[in-house]
Amino acid sequence: MVTHQTVGEHNTVLSPEDLAALRENLLEQRLFRQEQLRQFAADPLPRAEERPQRDAGEIEVGIRLAASARMVLADVEAALGRMETDTYGRCHLCRGAVERDRLLIVPQARYCARCQQVREAAR
Repeated sequence: MVTHQTVGEHNTVLSPEDLAALRENLLEQRLFRQEQLRQFAADPLPRAEERPQRDAGEIEVGIRLAASARMVLADVEAALGRMETDTYGRCHLCRGAVERDRLLIVPQARYCARCQQVREAAR
């Protein structure tokens, strides 16, 4: 498991306690997203004769929320997988360390802050 990482002059350390807390956070996120998707599945889109009763915007929001939940769940599952393979906390682009503070805020982060900014600027 990753316990010490260095990025340039910035020392980034993930303690065993940090990793345990991050794993717990990811497991909670996974349960939340799985439940959210179960709820979306239990509330299917209305039949054609019921559609006028539901606002088109409400249907669109539900579709987007379900898609977002699936994306976050996939990111969470990938992060848990990286923990199992001892690659958690490594940037997918530069292979440097993802900053500790960033992981504590976004435990499923795949990129360090610099690479994330580069990716967003390229969009």
